[in-house]
Amino acid sequence: MGDFWGPDLISDLPQSIIESILVRLPIRDAVRTSILSSKWRYKWNGITKIVIDEKCVPSGNDPTIVEKSLIKFVNQLLFLHQGPIHKFQITNSYLQSCPEIDQWVLFLSRNDLKELVLELGEGEWFRIPSCLFNCKKLTRLELFRCELELPLTFKGFLCLKTLILHQVLISPEAIESLISSCSLLESLSLSYFDSLALTIHAPNLLYLYLEGEFKDLCLEDTPLLVDISVAMYMTDDIAEHFEQSSSCNFTKFLGGVPNLERLAGHIYFTKYLSIGNDPGKLPVTYRNLETVELYQVSFEDMKEILVVLRLITSSPNLKELQISVSPCIYMMLRSIYTNLHMRYGIDCTLKQLKVVKLTDMCGVPHEMELIKFLLANSPVLETMSIVPCIYVMESQLKMLIELVRFRRASARAEIIFVRD
Repeated sequence: MGDFWGPDLISDLPQSIIESILVRLPIRDAVRTSILSSKWRYKWNGITKIVIDEKCVPSGNDPTIVEKSLIKFVNQLLFLHQGPIHKFQITNSYLQSCPEIDQWVLFLSRNDLKELVLELGEGEWFRIPSCLFNCKKLTRLELFRCELELPLTFKGFLCLKTLILHQVLISPEAIESLISSCSLLESLSLSYFDSLALTIHAPNLLYLYLEGEFKDLCLEDTPLLVDISVAMYMTDDIAEHFEQSSSCNFTKFLGGVPNLERLAGHIYFTKYLSIGNDPGKLPVTYRNLETVELYQVSFEDMKEILVVLRLITSSPNLKELQISVSPCIYMMLRSIYTNLHMRYGIDCTLKQLKVVKLTDMCGVPHEMELIKFLLANSPVLETMSIVPCIYVMESQLKMLIELVRFRRASARAEIIFVRD
């Protein structure tokens, strides 16, 4: 090939550069380079990253045939492969739970595996084989729609930094044990869990994402957390459990995260934080917290409003605030601000707040009081975007007239009223 076309410069590149080229190709195309010439016959079989996605086999009308072709391809791929495999990823909807995957995981556990991603089709859930726990060098683990049971001899993934579990069947005790036994864990994502009460011990955790039906959440040893996103769904059983709780959820969940930089709460998150006894003045000041996003806040609930105000007034360097409001009834807020200042000595000046976005506003007095408070106590505010609720079109003009009257601590503050 080199004589006819000229010097074969690509084939003579260092193996490390050739591998960096091959891993950027779909795995099937990388394997096909073996037909280019005798020099290329075995260059592909030392690549350390293997991704089995939808491009690996041609899609067809019969999913069973496609699945069989895919299994055959992976079997041959691993049989011919030589050397370590640092990353192995399956994200293919045609592949269902099958015994061959157990063999693949066993093979990978003996080949210095560092990253494993398993996302199979919408069939029977795959039961993770125990040999996975022999992957001592694992740094990233992503499991989707799987069953996971920890062996009695499991001592933890000592190198694991990222753990993502999506619709994984695992006992509450096992998931807490798994988290606490991974001492280097930095990023944790748990989604679609049902009625889970969870206590998290992770001293090096930086990023936390939770989504599901949570009966209880507790952060006991997470001092380094910088980013939290929580979406909580509510069932009748969980709602009843909330009503019976007396401990302060705000302190239990956010009382030990002084380095927090971003907080996003969805669905019933502020409701959860509002449950329990009044914590008084918070034991922590969020000096690094710059972004707060709270969605579907119920302004008919005095305790939820207090949660919002505690977060705002305990974050002296807050720069961006976003709140969406769920439908609610009339309630005045002026007395709440006074109580916060008089009872707990909280400074209500938001010295760094620059961006505010408020959505689904109805224009009722308690919401207007919140806007008035933010405008009057934000000396460097640049923009406040207000999106009214689509069901109260008739009150939009009234909202605008009232907004014009509010005093602004910032001469640069611009109010953007997004009218549909």
